[in-house]
Amino acid sequence: MTCKAPLSSRTIESLEQVAADGWDHCANPPSQPRNPFLSHAFLLALEQSGSATADTGWQAMHILAEDEKGELLGCMPLYLKAHSKGEYVFDHGWAEAYEQAGGHYYPKLLCAIPFTPVPGRRLLLRDGERREETARQLLDHAMTLCAQNHLSSLHINFIDEQQLPLFHHPDLLQREGHQFHFENNGFDTFDDFLASLSSRKRTAIRKERRQAVEAGLDIRQFTGNELQREHWDHFFEFYMDTGKRKWGTPYLNRRFFTLMHEHMADQILLVLAFRKGRAIAGALNFIGSHTLYGRYWGACEYHPALHFELCYYQAIEFAIARRLKRVEAGAQGEHKLARGYLPTATHSRHFLPNPAFRHAVGDFLSRERRYIKMETQVLSEHSPFKKHQEKEMEKRTYHIDGMTCGGCTSSLEKKLLEEDGIESASASHEENCCEVTLDPTKVSDERIAQITEKAGFDFKGKAS
Repeated sequence: MTCKAPLSSRTIESLEQVAADGWDHCANPPSQPRNPFLSHAFLLALEQSGSATADTGWQAMHILAEDEKGELLGCMPLYLKAHSKGEYVFDHGWAEAYEQAGGHYYPKLLCAIPFTPVPGRRLLLRDGERREETARQLLDHAMTLCAQNHLSSLHINFIDEQQLPLFHHPDLLQREGHQFHFENNGFDTFDDFLASLSSRKRTAIRKERRQAVEAGLDIRQFTGNELQREHWDHFFEFYMDTGKRKWGTPYLNRRFFTLMHEHMADQILLVLAFRKGRAIAGALNFIGSHTLYGRYWGACEYHPALHFELCYYQAIEFAIARRLKRVEAGAQGEHKLARGYLPTATHSRHFLPNPAFRHAVGDFLSRERRYIKMETQVLSEHSPFKKHQEKEMEKRTYHIDGMTCGGCTSSLEKKLLEEDGIESASASHEENCCEVTLDPTKVSDERIAQITEKAGFDFKGKAS
């Protein structure tokens, strides 16, 4: 049996130092779902546009793992960070505590996609028999880089759940969070999705969708060759306005979006709202093989529910039409829950070489995980979807004669409420009717008639 030579690894300071096809064979191999944010084109655009460079606090230190022939078997997107901006896994408190104790928290190492809180593979592994060996080589190199350079920490954010076993290491601390994702459970149309919701949520969504276009708005979707320069000009205006209001200085510049248009147009969905022919709002999404990723939104005019329409409902419609498995709508946002996006766990891992610091942060993370678990459970209980054990209730009105006073109506209501499957009953002797909320799988109109006649009143049928 021939023993293979051990793998070697090295760092590069720009994606320009590695061939695009070599990187992409590792980032999105045939065995894995395609994630556009891992691609050479996306990461290189961040560099070439000046959005993620040493000048902005994102010095690339990507790790490459190669075999004895120099063939690239794995990559790890890695950055030397001068701050904690644009990460979405917040460690500002850790930085403050570390520096109060006399240390220097920055620079630190971060394995993540800049400005992109999207779960994905963080050890990019080419298909083949040496995947696990390559994964160990990449992770060991990153941890050694951190320790040997006396850096405060190495952070690996938004790890795809399928890759978590590759990060089982005694010195890596575990951090959990959640985002809100829409799962396409075999829906053929948006109406199929609505039918899976409770009646109250279904009604609320229909109302929001009507509100969003009441001002005569025209909403259009653009992808691939449909995208034009003026569309990007409009969207960039919206992006800059939102960025300035939310975090002061937007992370991305116009050059970045130009590069996206030139190299990744087929992987982009841009939704724009027009009023009288003028673009007034937009939402940008990226298209993977299984997932639609919502990223940025902005508007120059306010219209009720327009944000929900462009960012959430249009995304769901597109995903259903394209047979995509899910929509990931980005970080935070409990308001997404009522619109069909359910809490989904996110995972990060952290290497802190200083033993005392690691112990303190580990204690904090243990308590934080318990809180996150409870919060996720509470949020899940407020799912807008029908519960399996619950049936959809219907409200029906029946014509009933013979009621002459409040005592009569109370008597009928009491008899009806004794029936399993009736949620409420409200009778009126003035209008000779009774409104009943019931489970139609348990209570029929014939059964209502029987209860009414037994109570001493005349059942005249269901109101049309």
